[in-house]
Amino acid sequence: MSTPPAREQFLVISVLGSAPMELTNVLCRASQESRCSVVSTRLTRHGEVCALVVQVAGSWDGLARMETSLPTLAKRHDFTYNLTRSLPLDNRPQALPYVAYVSAAYRPDILSELCQFFIDHRVELENLTCDTYQAPQTGGTMLNATLTVTLPAGTQISWLRDQFLDFADALNLDALIEPWRPQNP
Repeated sequence: MSTPPAREQFLVISVLGSAPMELTNVLCRASQESRCSVVSTRLTRHGEVCALVVQVAGSWDGLARMETSLPTLAKRHDFTYNLTRSLPLDNRPQALPYVAYVSAAYRPDILSELCQFFIDHRVELENLTCDTYQAPQTGGTMLNATLTVTLPAGTQISWLRDQFLDFADALNLDALIEPWRPQNP
């Protein structure tokens, strides 16, 4: 993404509803009608509910129009929302993006333990996906998590990798941490 003009501001909108395509269409259209642009979106389904997070960029008056339109849209299309103004993320040219993959028999403490490990090592979380499923062979509940993280500048990578693998072994997690690579180079 290129650097936005100095006067451009950001609005992050999180939406919960039951019609993912309709929600996405409604918010993208509202952004366009408010003379704003969609910078990023994430949509996931959770049972019958979908969660959509949209970051919109625009001038202060465009974002104000967008904010003003949301109550009517939420009522008309039966969704709930929350919004907040946001600043762009600072460039971190010396930081290193990494991905941690974790598979294990499900336990409710796994995600919080993973987060605490990375907090203790001053590693920032950029993206997290986590799913549970029934293992077809045993019927046991399994967990798969993928954490995209940013290592602070100066991190000794081999030391952090060893610490992470020791941590995973202690919790009986099958884990791997490797450099982040673009999906479509």
